[in-house]
Amino acid sequence: MINDYNSITNRCFINAPFDRLQSDLLELFTKRQIQPEIGLEGEWFWNCLPDDFEKIALIFQQQGLDCTLHAPFHDLAPGGFEKKIVALSREKLKRAFALIPVFCPRAIVCHLGFEANKHQSQFDRWLETSLTTWKPLVELAASFGTRVHFENTYELGPVAHKRLLQELDTENVGFCLDTGHLMAFAGTGWRPWLEELEPWLAQLHLHDNDGTTDAHLALGAGIFDFFDLFEHLKKNNLRPLVTLEPHSKQDLLLSLQYLDTTGLFDLLPK
Repeated sequence: MINDYNSITNRCFINAPFDRLQSDLLELFTKRQIQPEIGLEGEWFWNCLPDDFEKIALIFQQQGLDCTLHAPFHDLAPGGFEKKIVALSREKLKRAFALIPVFCPRAIVCHLGFEANKHQSQFDRWLETSLTTWKPLVELAASFGTRVHFENTYELGPVAHKRLLQELDTENVGFCLDTGHLMAFAGTGWRPWLEELEPWLAQLHLHDNDGTTDAHLALGAGIFDFFDLFEHLKKNNLRPLVTLEPHSKQDLLLSLQYLDTTGLFDLLPK
């Protein structure tokens, strides 16, 4: 049972789409004392009322459970080339960041939306637009003590993240290393990324796959070498936030069993 793994779940966050918290996941998270990373993705997000979020936030706060947020990312272009699409992307992101004082999250995870085949030829234009999108949002998050962590998705390497983080040049931004995306999209291990982004490493998204699709399998069900990464964290005294990203209750249970059996979290610096 999931409640047998409290020593693990109190050291990480677990992804929870907000609409699923409304429909069927809230009891699981509150009864098992699971800290959520609350996903704000989907068309439903345009229609939710402030009250909807405040009710869920209050429940977690009454339970004494920390959270993180995951900003919208599907179909958004925070560094895009069409003004109307960029404007709509900014509107949706602003809606997400407006929830920071409601949920008081440790961090909010965001996607750059950078794709080399679309943006590399006009990289400076992409970067300028991205900075105009993110700077006011980062400043808003900072005013509430929340960090903004940029996650790797379709990027083939760390250049876009590094340039953005360098230009933002503020203490409350960081890098979120997603293990599944590394294999499914970048086709690389973690080392080329941390060689460039280790000073900004602030969070991990942990899930597994076989290197062909972003399957969000349980830890240990694919080919990612989690021990290699965690040994590096231990050696270099790195303490990122950790989020598990299973896409089913079964994969959550299997991931917790893997962490319990292997003692992987024991490698994290105290």
